[in-house]
Amino acid sequence: MSLHPDPYRAIDRQPDPSRYVKSLEARGETRSQTRLREHFLRFARVKPGWRVLEVGSGTGVICRDLGRIVGPRGAVVGVDPSRVFVEAARRLARTHGVGDRVRFVVGDGERLRFREGAFDAALAVTVLLHVPRALAVLREMIRVTRPGGIVGVQDQDFGTLALDHPDRALTRRILDGVAMKIYADPWSGRTLFGTLRRLGLRRVRLSTDVYQDTRLEPWTKSMLERRAEHAVALGLVGERQARRWLETLEAQARAGSFVLTLNFYGVVGVKPG
Repeated sequence: MSLHPDPYRAIDRQPDPSRYVKSLEARGETRSQTRLREHFLRFARVKPGWRVLEVGSGTGVICRDLGRIVGPRGAVVGVDPSRVFVEAARRLARTHGVGDRVRFVVGDGERLRFREGAFDAALAVTVLLHVPRALAVLREMIRVTRPGGIVGVQDQDFGTLALDHPDRALTRRILDGVAMKIYADPWSGRTLFGTLRRLGLRRVRLSTDVYQDTRLEPWTKSMLERRAEHAVALGLVGERQARRWLETLEAQARAGSFVLTLNFYGVVGVKPG
């Protein structure tokens, strides 16, 4: 069976899974991304001593942040379907000094192997746009959160991706065309507020942040290179077009005129009871 064009649906089956480990860690080190996740975690109001679950934990960037927030009396569990990601997350947690309070397990977000009400908070960060059955994941996150606990999600919305490039038609073909073919819902971010309200959470709050890059940061460059690569593989553009598109962006960065922005929507609600 051929692989889905979204590599995050099956990381362990990719030709080079370590490439995605490096990509997630590079994103985690990007200053603008660091600001985004720190703001979201403050917005979620996770408290010291809490037991927190992250669904789709990847290489553990968010879990490591959470480990520092909950402190030695708290505990963090990260769940991810990728064994490669889980192994990398365990190693990196030890390296960053939070291995004693952060645990990673291989698992499916639609069937969490935890009892009802096991956590004070359940979070999913930049995960749901990759998931075909996002509602099933959210219902499981709510189930394993205690009454009065926090359920929080953050997703980017690729309908808000703005990139300054002189060839706007080609840019739309690459960015919009690839997003529509790869992601389960590339516009997922804007739907989260209404979704959590419909699922019965109380005191639902929305926070909108913008990822901004004017230097062509390593994560941005990697993301745009993957977009161009997918656009060629999907038959949206030719190899020469894709190469020239990327070369123009690199030239803009060298000239100090590169601009990319992308909206991230964070939504937090309280489980009733």
